[in-house]
Amino acid sequence: MEISTLTVYHCLVFVWYFFVVYAIAHVRTEERPSEVFLYGGQWKYLTVLNLVLQAVFYGVSFLADVLRLIKKLRCAKCVISSRDLLFSVLAFPVSTFVSISFWILYTYNRELVYPKSLDGVIPLWLNHAMHTAVLPIAVLEILATPHRYPAKKKGLILLGCVAFLYISWRCNSNTGLQAERQVNPRLQAKQSLHEC
Repeated sequence: MEISTLTVYHCLVFVWYFFVVYAIAHVRTEERPSEVFLYGGQWKYLTVLNLVLQAVFYGVSFLADVLRLIKKLRCAKCVISSRDLLFSVLAFPVSTFVSISFWILYTYNRELVYPKSLDGVIPLWLNHAMHTAVLPIAVLEILATPHRYPAKKKGLILLGCVAFLYISWRCNSNTGLQAERQVNPRLQAKQSLHEC
């Protein structure tokens, strides 16, 4: 794809993800089910973190394209290598995992990942922007932009480190959830897939 077309594409996708992150951050707080947003709020969900990750990735991609357009090749090389590492280690694997795992679990038992109480809070288009659109956009990125991929060992180690940090953080936030359940007996009856 021509660099000017690629620049416009990356800019549009960056604006899209920025808008989606803004929309999810400004969901009407008075209508949120309290049990869904305890400890860490919406930031504990991989879906929301993935949206931020995608916005950062497409922002870096847009910056790399702009640097190539204005012939700042030395800066562009550094940004392009960062972009390629970010895409191959985090942006593509996380978006693929979020989309596929969400829809498999949703099909099996939607209450595990998207309780019916969220239907009135999160609009249908936003649900699809968070869980469906991320995968086709990531696949389009593979087709539109040539990437240099790191060695498998390096990529898997970096992805494993990020996964370990996320799981550790979630387990730590669930420790706080256990403390809240002891303080609030109404929460003791609720079982969650997110418990460690």
